[in-house]
Amino acid sequence: MAEAYTVHSTAIVDDGAQIGEGSRVWHWAHVCAGAKIGKGVSLGQNVFVGNKVTIGDKCKIQNNVSVYDNVHLEEGVFCGPSMVFTNVYNPRALIERKNEYKDTLVKKGATLGANCTVVCGVTIGEYAFIGAGAVINKDVKPYALMVGVPAKQIGWMSQYGEKIDLPLEGEAQTTCPYTHQQYQLKNGQVSLVE
Repeated sequence: MAEAYTVHSTAIVDDGAQIGEGSRVWHWAHVCAGAKIGKGVSLGQNVFVGNKVTIGDKCKIQNNVSVYDNVHLEEGVFCGPSMVFTNVYNPRALIERKNEYKDTLVKKGATLGANCTVVCGVTIGEYAFIGAGAVINKDVKPYALMVGVPAKQIGWMSQYGEKIDLPLEGEAQTTCPYTHQQYQLKNGQVSLVE
């Protein structure tokens, strides 16, 4: 019976890995046996997916990204080329710390820019946007635009992936010029106005 997903001939998918319909595993990728990958996912060249990993539907993981144990991506997460996840806060080659892995959760629709680093143990909110090269070492609010080392919030992003005109604090409302969806800032949080 043909698989419902595509695996390049150079890729390795260990027995037991769960991969959803329409997903693609490209050149030299490795998916471990315990991985759970949703539908319509793209794993680029040289991607590694650990055993204790969940990847939601329609995620795009670009070349040279390792998704280590205890990293969980919800639906529609974008991982830019060569971005980095960690799972141990204070690693040492001479000390085994596999029982100290920290969970990292990236929520629906978030973008992790090329070469950014996500230090383990954080939650990145829905539709947050992490700029290229940023270092995330604390939780990120939904829709927040983060840049720098360590990352600082410099604005807010729409679900469409464009900066929206809202202050960092106070109360305000704005409309995305591309989708005409309305966003509201209240109590330090941005939400979509239904």
